[in-house]
Amino acid sequence: MKTSNFGPRCALTALAFGFAASLAAAQAWPAKPITLIVPFPPGGSSDALARAITTPLSQSLGQPVVVESKPGAGATVGADYVAKAKPDGYTLLMGAVHHTIATSVYRKLPYDFEKSFAPITTVALVPNVLVVNAKSSATDVKSLVALAKASPGKLSYGSNGNGTVQHLIGTQFSSIAGVELLHVPYKGSAPLTTDLLGGQVDMSFDTLTPLVQHIKAGKLRALAVTTAKRSGTLPDVPTLAEAGMKDFNQGTWFGILAPAATPKDVVAKLNAEIVKIIQSPDFKKRMEEIGAEPVGDTPDQMAAQIKDDTTRYSRLVKDAKVAIE
Repeated sequence: MKTSNFGPRCALTALAFGFAASLAAAQAWPAKPITLIVPFPPGGSSDALARAITTPLSQSLGQPVVVESKPGAGATVGADYVAKAKPDGYTLLMGAVHHTIATSVYRKLPYDFEKSFAPITTVALVPNVLVVNAKSSATDVKSLVALAKASPGKLSYGSNGNGTVQHLIGTQFSSIAGVELLHVPYKGSAPLTTDLLGGQVDMSFDTLTPLVQHIKAGKLRALAVTTAKRSGTLPDVPTLAEAGMKDFNQGTWFGILAPAATPKDVVAKLNAEIVKIIQSPDFKKRMEEIGAEPVGDTPDQMAAQIKDDTTRYSRLVKDAKVAIE
């Protein structure tokens, strides 16, 4: 009796068709618009960097890349939204160093920043800067510390929210200077800057991007940058280390991540296209204008940065005794 090969042949054919369909689907990405979630309100560094990336990225991918703000809870609301999104490359996060801090600050985070995301690339580093209203009598760090010591707990500093890097910089500054400052958390840079300009809050340690135009216009006074070296945008402004706070070195990085389990080929394509944009003359020029330093690293390098910062900030959070339920 002759044996039929119909069954095995059908199985092989189906398998081949299935493989071809999967390959075609992967090659077709992106087939629809991509959303980049910014976990802060419009007007801050993350929003400016996101918009500097999305226009050229839309052109290179052939699909719209749309910025959507989902602020709240020190940038954790937007992060949680992306962590729970379908891992198909169509929902991305403009993450930041704040998320490595939140890991230690929030006792009940609904996601794990190291495990719930696939890093794509760090977009830029932005120095933080200590600023006061131009009407303040503080003209340098020394006179600001003297004012704070004369009125314990009365001078206020704003941040982008509890558990953000600005909050941690403020606690570190207070500890080193031996002063008591009042922390006022905001949902982002835009409302914080408005209150700085209006005199409702005395100072901030925000990133340079939302402040640089007001500093150059003489409406805000920059007393020091918080990084180890001076900013090329504000070369005459000293570092906090130069102002007497030895080894003070805190800045803010911003980078793009996808949900964990996003296909590796999609992550690789996003990395290649975004890094190409970051290395372009137009992007570098834009970064100079807003006081940012372009990066453009690999997913593995970004993952290593996240791991190192999570460990480093856990110690600072513990020392500062910052905890949020």
